[in-house]
Amino acid sequence: MFCLSQFLRLLPICKDRKFSKSFPRHGAYSQLYYTAANCVQIARNESEGKNKEIDFELLFQTCNKTHLVKHLHALLIVSAKAKSIFIATRLVNLYAHYGDVTLSRRNFNQIPQKDAYTWNSMISAYVRNGYFNDAINCLFEMLLTSEVRPDFYTFPPVLKACGTLIDGKRIHSWVSKLGFESDVFVAASLVHMYCKFCSFGIAHKVFDSMPFRDMGCWNAIISGFCQNGNAAEALDILDEMRLEGIKMDPVTASTVLPVCAQTNDILRGILIHLDVIKHGLESDTFVGNALINMYAKFGKLEHAQRVFDEMVVRDLVSWNSIIAAYEQNDCPDNALKFFNDMQLDGVRPDLLTLVSVASSIAQSKYCRNSRSIHGFVLRRCWIMEDVVVGNAVMDMYAKLGAIDSSRKVFEEVPCKDVISWNTIITGYAQNGLASEAIEVYCMMKECEDITPNQGTWVSILPAYAHVGALQEGIKAHGQVLKRGLHLDVYVGTCLIDLYGKCGRLEDAMSLFDEVPRTSSVPWNAIISCHSIHGHGDTSLQLFRDMLDEGVKPDHVTFVSLISACSHSGLVDQGQWCFNVMQQQYGIKPSLKHYGCMVDLLGRAGHLEMAYDFIKSMTLRPDASVWGALLGACRIHGNVEMGKLASDRLFEVDSESVGYYVLLSNMYANLGKWEGVNKVRSLARDRGLRKTPGWSSMELNNSIEVFYTGNQSHPQCEDIYKELEILTAKMKSLGYIPDFSFVLQDVEEDEKLNILTSHSERLAIAYGIINTPPKSPIRIFKNLRVCGDCHTATKYISKITEREIIVRDSNRFHHFKDGICSCGDYW
Repeated sequence: MFCLSQFLRLLPICKDRKFSKSFPRHGAYSQLYYTAANCVQIARNESEGKNKEIDFELLFQTCNKTHLVKHLHALLIVSAKAKSIFIATRLVNLYAHYGDVTLSRRNFNQIPQKDAYTWNSMISAYVRNGYFNDAINCLFEMLLTSEVRPDFYTFPPVLKACGTLIDGKRIHSWVSKLGFESDVFVAASLVHMYCKFCSFGIAHKVFDSMPFRDMGCWNAIISGFCQNGNAAEALDILDEMRLEGIKMDPVTASTVLPVCAQTNDILRGILIHLDVIKHGLESDTFVGNALINMYAKFGKLEHAQRVFDEMVVRDLVSWNSIIAAYEQNDCPDNALKFFNDMQLDGVRPDLLTLVSVASSIAQSKYCRNSRSIHGFVLRRCWIMEDVVVGNAVMDMYAKLGAIDSSRKVFEEVPCKDVISWNTIITGYAQNGLASEAIEVYCMMKECEDITPNQGTWVSILPAYAHVGALQEGIKAHGQVLKRGLHLDVYVGTCLIDLYGKCGRLEDAMSLFDEVPRTSSVPWNAIISCHSIHGHGDTSLQLFRDMLDEGVKPDHVTFVSLISACSHSGLVDQGQWCFNVMQQQYGIKPSLKHYGCMVDLLGRAGHLEMAYDFIKSMTLRPDASVWGALLGACRIHGNVEMGKLASDRLFEVDSESVGYYVLLSNMYANLGKWEGVNKVRSLARDRGLRKTPGWSSMELNNSIEVFYTGNQSHPQCEDIYKELEILTAKMKSLGYIPDFSFVLQDVEEDEKLNILTSHSERLAIAYGIINTPPKSPIRIFKNLRVCGDCHTATKYISKITEREIIVRDSNRFHHFKDGICSCGDYW
């Protein structure tokens, strides 16, 4: 970097305006330094009688860095120009423009006779650079220590700087005292200030007292009300403006259009669109962007598309708006198409573009595209620069199931915010890795600068529910209460889900009675809770209560309802729900609905009806549909249809080991060991391994996990001894082991040992040994409870006089006094 003295030494060889040619790479400096060089040359030529002046205006215009301003400042001092109040104030503004408020203030302090323009410049300098308290202090310094009185330029910037309503009112009193309340700009600034602190009544009073109101005043109060959560009042003021015969301008239109989406008033939005066309504003880019966003919020993509197509000029925001419109309305392919069109049109994507594109890729399940977009971000170092992009890429990988890649991005983000932590926790939880989600949450708690928010609880509570960590969930509930978030509909719903899935249905109902119930979200959660507990009739009654309270059901509601009917054997009611969903509420069945219906029919033994239902589907059956039929065939021992279902199943999903296990178990139950060996061999050839069965129990704030045949537990000897005693007592009450649930071709003595060492029995025995007599035992199992363990647990509940609550992969079983809540229908 050349300094001024170096350039001045070069003056002899840089005459006749050849300076810039000598230093082509420093064109930005050449004008400034050439002019400075001229200044020295003038001094040399004075003896020759030439009178030339330095072009300081050119110097001010060419200063584009703080150090250049310093050189200019020095030159002004040497030439005795710095004493001019006009020049000195320009320096105040110039230093502030390049962010050096300290030098700006130092220069301000050296001005002996300050005028209103000088004070206004210093106040504005503070405001522009975010030093709001200093701006307010500077105003009061002017008012209390100076003889200079403020003018109508003084108050607008300082009102913008007010951090509290008290400061705003103090400044308002000075405005009134000095008689500036009638000034249009000052009054508009007062309106904005009061709106910022939600003092809408005072803002409206100031607005009404204005003797003259131009377009800027109307826009000020409308935007003030819009930006601070008073949408209805903003629209009322818009109507008032129309009645006074004032036409909206582009600012008005782009301000009120988002409000229509906030208030869910599409009719108002369409009327404003008509006004836009009537007043010839549709060609304005800002208005076009606002229209695209409004129609997108209402899901009217054809209207958003038409606005975009008719835009004369499209900027980056226009492209981002149309991409986000399709992304937010579950049309990822269209969003990605516009992303490609945008680049072909020569528009460079920004951070917001990439956030929408990453979400679109996650929706579309295009794993290959995920690497491309990640590379695009890495090449621009955006992950290092902006945490929002890092969070978006992390979320994209998690939703694609690439949780390891998501974790890698998480580690790369330099400054993680609470959303970063929430995203990775949710990613683990939604990919079935609840333990890892809990582990990351524990790491988050160690970060002192990260405070859990609503999103954190919505992320971690489902993970606790998944593993049955009731005690940890209760601690989280305490934190939620402490932060006053228990009435938040989403947090409250997660708490309902937690208690319901941990077997505390009464607590779930108590929470349900507390949360707001105007949306379907909490209703869906409580219906689902009763569903997995086998309370089909209660789920149907809750559905009727939901309708009585005027809450509209959605597709999730009917998934839970049909599932509840399936667990309770309510075939007619389940079919009624399926029909009502389509005919009365216009909801098209998804694959989840079809899967639940097949499970409903098949579980009840209507296998032919279930197969005919599949053939009548309007969608291509996926693995969940064929898997439901295969599961029903295993329950009812229909090998022929089971083979048909498995053939179709392996066509659509040949990688899920659980379906091979289902088919193998069906053959094993019927003693067809040749079929068992064939299926197991097929699974091995494809590199698939059976998920080991395990059961867990939470005790003393830790979770004990037992695997089938576990011999490594510290209390292993006591557990097997307790099981031996229980088995003897069960046999005396009439228990006969059902060896059809032993899926190995071994001797009968070995079969009994295998049944006795099933993971749920080990967990129950552990609970009996380590908990007070007659206290409840809660067990969680990752697979379906086998029929023999189900029978054995009924006997154990009677022998020990305990309630034993078992949650398997399908539902809850409440065992008490030798009876199970499922009525042996599961």
